[in-house]
Amino acid sequence: MEQEFKQGYRMHRVLSNLSRLDVDRLDDADRERVETARDLLEEVSLLTQPGDGAGADAHADS
Repeated sequence: MEQEFKQGYRMHRVLSNLSRLDVDRLDDADRERVETARDLLEEVSLLTQPGDGAGADAHADS
């Protein structure tokens, strides 16, 4: 269970860092890469959450 928490925490940190990027200062290609990375990480995050909803709070906090 601890490994799942660590992976979820890492995913949360990466998404948070991507959200903090000032995409207005990036060129169009980099902006598109950031958007794609954000979308993919959100999809993976949804797929790796337990089916019964347990542990969902661990991804939302911090």
